[in-house]
Amino acid sequence: MIKRIPFLALAILLLFPALIQAQENRITGRIVDAKTKDPVPFASIALREEGTGALTNEYGYFQLAGLEKTSQDSLIVMTLGYERSAIFIKRGSTEDLIVELKKRVIELGGFVVKGGKVKNLELGSNSNSPGEGMIQGLPGSQYAFFVKNEKQKKLGNVRTVSFYIGENGFPREPFRVRIYKADGNYNAPNTDLLTENVVVSAARGGDWYTIDLSTYNIAAPEEGFFVAMEWIVGGDKFYTTNFMDNYTPYGQIMRPTFEFKESRTWSYTIGKGWNLLTLANSQGRRYNAMIKAEVDMIK
Repeated sequence: MIKRIPFLALAILLLFPALIQAQENRITGRIVDAKTKDPVPFASIALREEGTGALTNEYGYFQLAGLEKTSQDSLIVMTLGYERSAIFIKRGSTEDLIVELKKRVIELGGFVVKGGKVKNLELGSNSNSPGEGMIQGLPGSQYAFFVKNEKQKKLGNVRTVSFYIGENGFPREPFRVRIYKADGNYNAPNTDLLTENVVVSAARGGDWYTIDLSTYNIAAPEEGFFVAMEWIVGGDKFYTTNFMDNYTPYGQIMRPTFEFKESRTWSYTIGKGWNLLTLANSQGRRYNAMIKAEVDMIK
């Protein structure tokens, strides 16, 4: 007597090898400090040829799908305050990797005032009314706004930076503050001026949120500098992305401003790098992130 296998059971049996293969073909691990062995949170990881990436959680762990398009690839690891690292990866199960990163040696001194008076100078957005639209990010992505020293004042240290957080989305999600010098290609953000992890979260949305950076002794470049929000993940969450995927909002939302006639905002995506935003409204005003800073002005 021939027994018939139910269609659902047959489908599960046929799918089972694929499920086993999917579980085996993955990359997991942890990013740690080479000297202290402490976890390195919020490091960006990219598979160059595969076109996928991930962000470590606050405990330094990461996970992403294994190689499918190629038989071998380079796993690129980059994060604030550490040297870039590259690891050779082959197709198949690559689990429980331990990637050790070396600290970058960075000498950035604060500004010492010898004579003269120090006053407060505000740079960047002056508006309390955001423009239409929302600036949304993915974990590992950034939006950086150039706070320009338009009147060529003599600058000291950075006191505070502020972001206008929208009332929609999840305004109390954590994010990391980044400060850059405009020394990349086409004056893009490049060198980190804030070399420590400053992870914060707003109490609410629909208002300015200010972070005190006065204790970090960040010397403000005379021409100005970039202030950036970096979207991260909290707790034991993981996040992976395909560089070709459609845009999906995540976490807190910044609001835009149309105060300026020039584009001062750059966006960063894991695997793609920095790109200048060039959107404009009907009056020709440029779409920029609503960010500002307070610095010491030397009289």
